[in-house]
Amino acid sequence: MKSRRKKRVRKNLGVHLLAELEGCKLETLENLARIRDILLEAAKESGATVVDQVFHKFNPVGASGIVVIAESHISIHTWPEYRYAAVDVFTCGKKMKPMVAIRLIAKKLGCPKRGVTVQNIKRGIYRLAMQK
Repeated sequence: MKSRRKKRVRKNLGVHLLAELEGCKLETLENLARIRDILLEAAKESGATVVDQVFHKFNPVGASGIVVIAESHISIHTWPEYRYAAVDVFTCGKKMKPMVAIRLIAKKLGCPKRGVTVQNIKRGIYRLAMQK
């Protein structure tokens, strides 16, 4: 009788990109309507399906926003006084291209390429038992 051995394979449920955007254009970081347009365009161009959106301007400066997508979310938090934005894109979908969203957001915020740092985190890592 042949023995059946189980092989463990590592998988993940999604990808979470965390982007540090330094050297962005001050006037863009202060413009809530422009930030909203940029995130919505990033969602569309990356292949995401927009479900909802919420944006807020802080007093005296800064903004936060999130675009809820069927695949998860795209969010931003800005510090215009430092010409900095923190952006994250989380997707559990196979079709969405999260780096397309990050690149578009960085470009539209006027962030120089040398000012972009991205961490790629695999989320929801689990093990599947598979028969050999």
